[in-house]
Amino acid sequence: MNQSRVTDFILTGFPGLHQEYYGLVSFVLFLVYFVTVVANVTVFFLFATNRSLHKPMYYIILNVSACDLLFSTTTLPKIISRYWFQSGRISFNGCFVQMYFVHYLGSVNSFIFLLMALDRYCAICHPLRYTTIIKKCTIHILSVTAWIVGIGAPLALVIRAYPLPYCGSNVINHCFCDHIGITVLACTDRSPYSFTAFVGAMLTLLGPLAFIVFSYGSIFVEISKVADPKSCVKSLSTCSTQLIIISLYYVPRCFVYLASQVGITFSAGLRIVIIMLYSLVPPMINPLIYCLRAKDIRQCLIKQFYITTGRQKAQVFAVSN
Repeated sequence: MNQSRVTDFILTGFPGLHQEYYGLVSFVLFLVYFVTVVANVTVFFLFATNRSLHKPMYYIILNVSACDLLFSTTTLPKIISRYWFQSGRISFNGCFVQMYFVHYLGSVNSFIFLLMALDRYCAICHPLRYTTIIKKCTIHILSVTAWIVGIGAPLALVIRAYPLPYCGSNVINHCFCDHIGITVLACTDRSPYSFTAFVGAMLTLLGPLAFIVFSYGSIFVEISKVADPKSCVKSLSTCSTQLIIISLYYVPRCFVYLASQVGITFSAGLRIVIIMLYSLVPPMINPLIYCLRAKDIRQCLIKQFYITTGRQKAQVFAVSN
């Protein structure tokens, strides 16, 4: 039988969405991307212009912002064009490049959240040794390590999936290219490749999550030993920002994985909506959480606002005179 290899893929986006809503969906997705870019670039700007933020914890937050910005840039422009310009076609190689970065950035994010948990664990459970364990150079080394270690598993997925025979449908029922969405189209048994992907996902997701659960469990045990209620509240507030961000990343993912294991099924459309929510909403709201919960960032943002407002008033005054 003559089988021709597909040369491109088509992203369906949200299955069953009527064309009359294409404009609205593309606008909402564009707004999400715009807010994500502005919010995370603001974090970079505040960090660059305020030396008071050059602390280990904020270097970790900077890595989260970089990861969030890159992930949104990898996934959102293409799905926006799908609905804005009715252009859901993506090249064969381009789809695999997108697949790699989707899984790579997800892995890096997971490892960076492990660093967040480590920072709070040392700060609360070993406060006297915190400054000797958590230094700027230590965070730099661990952050670079996270970005390097994250390369392996996604690259293995691409190397194994790329040469598979794709000779049938080229329609990917998703908003972006991922391992399942691509390999399900292969004209071969995908179970060996699914197992590899599952193991990789468990290592990059559950490995860091196990340490995160251990670290915050230890933190809560340590806090419970403190008799002073004010000290307890203060200790909890120092890790609340990280705990909220980590929860937004892990809880929905674990829910989807566990639901599939216990037999809870979702329609294709609902599943894609859930995946899009936990993939794209956190990068948009994480900077808001930093600014509301992290005292130093909040103060720098307020300071920058007053400086900008003062300059504008001065310019208006100079023009009027």
